[in-house]
Amino acid sequence: MTTENLRARKTQPDSTSLPKDVQVNGSGASLLARTGHPAGKVKHGTAIQVLRGLLLATWLNACAVTIMTTQVIGSPLYWYNRDYYYAYMALTKQSFGICGTAGTRWFAPTPVRVSWDKDLKGQLWKSPSGRLETAFPERLVYVANHQVYTEWLYLWWIAYTSRMHGHIYIILKESLKYVPVLGPGMMFYGFIFMARKWTSDKPRLQHRLEKLKTRHSGPMSGSAGLDPMWLLIFPEGTNLSANTKKASKRWADKQGIEDLRHCLLPRSTGLFFCLQQLKGTVDWVYDCTMAYEGTPKGGFAPDFFTIRSTYLQGRPPKCVNMHWRRFAVSEIPLEDAKEFEEWLLARWREKDDLLELWYNTGRFPADAESADDKKGVSPEGYIETEITLNNWTEVGQIFVVLATVALLVNVVLKFIGIFVKLS
Repeated sequence: MTTENLRARKTQPDSTSLPKDVQVNGSGASLLARTGHPAGKVKHGTAIQVLRGLLLATWLNACAVTIMTTQVIGSPLYWYNRDYYYAYMALTKQSFGICGTAGTRWFAPTPVRVSWDKDLKGQLWKSPSGRLETAFPERLVYVANHQVYTEWLYLWWIAYTSRMHGHIYIILKESLKYVPVLGPGMMFYGFIFMARKWTSDKPRLQHRLEKLKTRHSGPMSGSAGLDPMWLLIFPEGTNLSANTKKASKRWADKQGIEDLRHCLLPRSTGLFFCLQQLKGTVDWVYDCTMAYEGTPKGGFAPDFFTIRSTYLQGRPPKCVNMHWRRFAVSEIPLEDAKEFEEWLLARWREKDDLLELWYNTGRFPADAESADDKKGVSPEGYIETEITLNNWTEVGQIFVVLATVALLVNVVLKFIGIFVKLS
């Protein structure tokens, strides 16, 4: 669907019909006070919220400590056999994807509605058990608009549906690498930390991207060619909120360009450099447009779907909506930074039109030709499912190495005890 088609499909008044505080200030709090939360009333009282918080923290901390300990146990493989080392770390990365998906399913069960352009026909379907499955390439760069803090979990789950959750790489704020346990764990994963100072970020980013153009044999090395890699980038740099939207508007005014209605203006420098460095090793950029059912037009999803409301109060998004597109790297202008900036802004304006359509109709456009009820695709071309694991026994993967080591240590200590008694 072209941008012109999207603009022609407006079916309701634009944001000027919204309450004045939302038009001017983006005040989700005042709108929430008047209209109520889009996911309904708080489902759990204070005591239950505290209990849920403790249980969630216990689950996440247990997984994080276990995974990092598992990483440390396997780290000597780096000097023994690099192929086994990278395969081992990919398995621990899978474990974190499983941890996040399981935690979301238990504490914030979230329906998902997925649609896609005709270019992705045949790459998404629903299994007989009702789970989303995808057949995206082993190597790609994927981008998305950024609204809520849990988006990276939802996009990691998409990698899980392609069995690529052990090969995801994320560009993050540098401050996150200092978070206890999680920070060192993400460094083992090869995640890329950025200080938002290009002079210091560029050599670091170039070094990491060179690592992503390598080839290892053995387990977890993919079917052929270079190592599997899904590089996740949020070009907006931060999530959408009243404050960041104002900053985006100021930047648009300064540049003399039209601001976006439902997104922040994207930053092109990091993505441009990544695609330049990876050119010839990656064929596609996959683009996901995210929207959260119940978010009012002109409002901001983070005002409604906070960590507390989503995981503790029992008020997750009523539905996470995703629309997928892809672009051939060979057709993206990568010789000139200004041309690329214009290309990326054009894609973000299309994304803005997709969101305008979604706010007006409650649906992203879908490829009706992909409809196949045998593959779980609705007659309109959507797949509706939930964020969940394919098999709950996968949770055991998180703890198997540490449990095995503990068992071996126990056996060795018993043998030592028997030996000491006999001697």
